[in-house]
Order: sequence, then structure tokens, then C-alpha cells
Amino acid sequence: MDDPKARFTALYDRHYRSVFGYALLRAERQAAEDITSETFLIAWRQLERLPEEPLPWLLGIARNLLRAQRRWGLRRRTLVERLAELTPAGDVAEQVAERETALAALAGLSERDAEAVILASWYGLAPAEAAKLAGCSARAFTVRLHRARRRLAQALDPTPTLQEQT
Repeated sequence: MDDPKARFTALYDRHYRSVFGYALLRAERQAAEDITSETFLIAWRQLERLPEEPLPWLLGIARNLLRAQRRWGLRRRTLVERLAELTPAGDVAEQVAERETALAALAGLSERDAEAVILASWYGLAPAEAAKLAGCSARAFTVRLHRARRRLAQALDPTPTLQEQT
């Protein structure tokens, strides 16, 4: 088959259910859909280098993406726990409420925003170091971090903004 689109369509039609089922056994539905989509995106990009029997390769890609997602979730939970530890001692109910607020605020950030906050705050990386990991320039990372911190502060601030009041 010489036509890349036809070749990819045949690959997708033949193996989508297997890849999705594999991901669904290891993650929630939305995450499994995302993993499956990303797996086939990688397959599209590497279409010329696919092995003769692509299913094991596709499942390997899905497995690696699931592992990366799990590592990301661990990092996020670790950051939330660290934020909770930094909360001054006081009423336990108040601490639980604040922890829940911090969890919700962090969970509400986009993956890029959370990554910027984690790299800078949790790991203490300089913008140039963090930018290499994030795959952008130091200047772009600094802007991303500034915006992420602003969004996190807004998510943690219970007072409505001027736009929300109108």
C-alpha cells in the first residue's frame, strides 16, 4: 500500500480497539482515549518506520504513554502533598479544607501550567533548566511560569474577580 493515508486508515481500523482496550484496562476512560489518540498520532508520524506487525509496537507506545501519565500524576500528588505540608498548623478541619482547595486548584490547571509550577517550585529549577525539560526557551518558560502562578493564585483566591461580579 503506497498511499500513507490509506495505510494509516487500515492500521487505525485494524488496531484501534486493541490499543484502546489496553489503555482502558489501565486508566480511566478519558485518559484511555487520550492515550489511544496519542499512540496513533505517534504511529502517523512514524508510519514509514512501523514494523511489519505493528500491534506490539502500538501497545508498547501506549504502555510508555501510560507510564509517563502515571509519573506525571505522582509528581502532581507529591506537589499537592508538599503544599499541604507548608500549611501552618491550626484547626484540622481548616487544614483539610485548605488541602482540598489546593488539590482542586492544582487539578484545575492545565498540564503545561502545572508542569511549570512543579519544575520551578517543587524542583527549584532555574528557568533555563526548566525550559529544557519543558521543550521551550527560557524566556517562554518564564512567561509560562508567570501565567501559571497567576492562574494558581486566582484559583486559590475565593474573592470573585470584577468580571465574575458583573
